This record gives sequence, C-alpha cells and structure tokens, in this order.
Amino acid sequence: MLAQNLRPAFRSKFRNLLFGLLFISPWLIGFLLFLVYPVLSNFHLGMTDYSGFGDPRWIGWANYEELFHDTLFWKSLYNTLYYVALAVPLGVAVAIALALAMHQRLREVNLYRALLYIPSVAPAFALSMMLIWMLNPRYGLFNYLLSFLHIPAIDWLGDARWSKLAIVLVAQFGAGQFGLIFLAALRSIPSRLYDAASLDGAGRLRQFWHITLPLLTPTILYDLIIGLGLGLQVFVPAYIMTGGGPLNSTMFTALYIYKNAFEYSRVGFAAAISGILFLINTAIAVMIFWSSKYWVNYHLE
Repeated sequence: MLAQNLRPAFRSKFRNLLFGLLFISPWLIGFLLFLVYPVLSNFHLGMTDYSGFGDPRWIGWANYEELFHDTLFWKSLYNTLYYVALAVPLGVAVAIALALAMHQRLREVNLYRALLYIPSVAPAFALSMMLIWMLNPRYGLFNYLLSFLHIPAIDWLGDARWSKLAIVLVAQFGAGQFGLIFLAALRSIPSRLYDAASLDGAGRLRQFWHITLPLLTPTILYDLIIGLGLGLQVFVPAYIMTGGGPLNSTMFTALYIYKNAFEYSRVGFAAAISGILFLINTAIAVMIFWSSKYWVNYHLE
C-alpha cells in the first residue's frame, strides 16, 4: 500500500525533473559543448606531440615532464603571478576610487563617467600603441609628470626592473568598466545608514570603513574572480608593447603559450602549459571563494 502511494509522487517529481532539464537544456548543451569539452580536449592534446598539421602523436606525460625542467616556463609563471598579485588588488582599489568619484552629485558627472569608461572599451591594440608613446623614456607623458617631482626619467618598457610594473599600470586604464559596477553597488546602499552614522558623529572616513566597504565586499569578490581570470591570461599589452622582453621580464604565460603554439609549432606543448594555467586559476579561485565566508558581507545589519 505504501509503495503504491509513493509511485504517483515519484512520477510527479521525475516528470518535473525532466521538464526542468528540458528548460535548461540550451544552457546545459552550451556548457558541455563550449566549456567542458574544450577543457577535456585541451588536456588530451597536452599529452600529444602535435605541430598543428597532421595527426597528434600520443606521448603521455612527456610535455609535462619537459615543463618541469623548462626555466622559461617558470619565468613566465613567475611574471604572471607577479602581475596578478599587483594588478588585481590595485585594480580593485582604482575601481572603487573611480566609483566614489562618479558617485558625486555634480552637474557634469555624466560627462566624467563617460570619460572614465571610454578607455575600458577602447580597442586593446589602439590603447597599447597610445601607451607606448605615453611610456616613452624621452618624451612620454609618464616621465614628464615625474619630472615635476625631480625623479629621473625611467625606461618603462626597456628596463627589466620596470617593465612588469609598466604593464600593471597599463592595466588600470581598463578599471572604468569595474568602476561602473562598483558605482551600481554604491547606489544600492541605503542612505539611511549614512544618515544614522552622521547622527552618531561618524565622519566620511569612518562611514566608508564601516558602511561602504563592508557592503561592497560582494562586488569586490566578483572583481577579484574576474580580475584573476583576466590577469592570468594577460597577453595583448605584452605582445604589442614589449614582445615578452626585455630579458623575458614580460614573458607572461599566455604569451609563452602563443609563441609555442603559433611560432614554434608546438601545439601539444602549448596545450600542456594552458592546462597548468587552468589548474592554477581554478585553485586560486577556489581559495578566494573559500575565504569569502570570512570577509564578504551580504547583509545590511
């Protein structure tokens, strides 16, 4: 009797499950076809000797063993992690500062928002070419501004001590896009919280530290995750502005993957590098998500 009563309920739940899978099937097919399959295919390709022509030849873990002894790979990985460690937190700080500036009640604030956002949608090639001129050691804008502080001219792109920092600074020209996201988060904070804090005698700095910043932590988490993925794949500025030099100081992992795949015709080896980069990206993202329970605040109280 009990089994007969459970059958209709089971059939109803099973039918609802099928309908649910049917409705999400376009997304599910796209996820399996354009994300899961390429990742698995890349790991398979990383275990082959493949030049881009002919059929891949299975060689097992040979590419990964070669990577372990490849000093240029470790150099590129160090350059990439160095870039991420500087560019991502700095990008969050710059985006918050831009959001605070765009949040001011000024008549011409819409014009300022547009001007701050335009560099983030400019073509990467055009922006990189413009920044080559701005970073020129003889007549560039950066050194011109430093001259007012009596700081000697810096060879930003020709000196290995400054080249990675130059690429980090270049990345901040795209902070306007995340600045608009932080602006939306700022506008969603209830004004009554600031009014109550003002009545309690809290100044602007204390209001920012105890109200604004805690309520921006979900957006900061989003920015960190997206910035991590973009930072580990940094390619265009180094490819156009330095070509990986000087002395491989801007040879980032994505650029090293490109060179192996399309210049050295070592597609299998490049796939192995990209597989390692994917695992590093996943591991850091998981660590950030795990730590978010200690510092991300989703509540107003």
